[in-house]
Amino acid sequence: MKISIVGSGFVGSATAFQLMMSGTAREVVLVDKDAARAEAEAIDIRHATPCAYANRIFSGDYDALKNSDIVIFTAGANQKPGQTRLDLLKINAQIFQEIVPQVIAYAPNAILLVASNPADIMAEITLKLSGLPKSRVICSGTVLDSSRFRTELAIFLGISAESISAYVLGEHGDSEVLAWSEANVGIMSIHQFAAISGKKFTDDVIASIDDSVRNAAYKIIEGKRATFYGIAGALTKICHSIAMDSHAILPVSSHHDTIENSHDLFLAMPTVVNRSGVMKVLYPKLDEKEHATLNKCAKVIEDYTQQILKEL
Repeated sequence: MKISIVGSGFVGSATAFQLMMSGTAREVVLVDKDAARAEAEAIDIRHATPCAYANRIFSGDYDALKNSDIVIFTAGANQKPGQTRLDLLKINAQIFQEIVPQVIAYAPNAILLVASNPADIMAEITLKLSGLPKSRVICSGTVLDSSRFRTELAIFLGISAESISAYVLGEHGDSEVLAWSEANVGIMSIHQFAAISGKKFTDDVIASIDDSVRNAAYKIIEGKRATFYGIAGALTKICHSIAMDSHAILPVSSHHDTIENSHDLFLAMPTVVNRSGVMKVLYPKLDEKEHATLNKCAKVIEDYTQQILKEL
């Protein structure tokens, strides 16, 4: 499988490294307007391949994207202090107006995987600019957020995060929805497991875990300027499901004609992902409060999406 990454900054390079070291991709290409940075990252990662798999990684211009199976978008500006979300959207939308047509010109058969922020809205922009079928444009969604949720639950319960099924839904952002009502450990709910383990999800515990998940990025950025290992793991997980045609259920974000009373937007829900991209979206039975919160989340995404699309 050939996987190309447009953007070789922190997220792009960390993802390239993870793809190579996990053996998910046989060939990785880095493309960036800063060609020297892309080349340096490719060389550095290449020196690690003897410790993992005999895979190829190199940098190039857009013509290097030819025959890509997946193209990951990590390019774009980061939100600056005092900058509104719409300001950031306008900047990144302009960047994508230049990038997406070139990607399609050289990799018309690729699945497009969007991680540039605000990811859900940038994915809708990518869908419109690319003209591809809905199933072949995927947003990283809340795969990372769900991993954070499972990690925090695992720490509290004292078990492996692999044994926990828990999803964050909606947007990859402040209005995301932690689906507590559907979280499980093995064959029982997290509340049942907590009870037999001598623990209890009090309001304070729930609030603390919610805060840790929802505000994780802010804490990480404060300490090290950017988040990249977590999202690199999430992107690799998505790519692995596509490469292996594994039909894994992941909370990626995909296009919905209508969801939670909103229209034409990307929103993260449990989704079956295979070699063709998005195969099927699952709609969990949320409780009344979670539905109301998801409804508000969808409305936020819809409003921002409509505003920016008018300017394209």
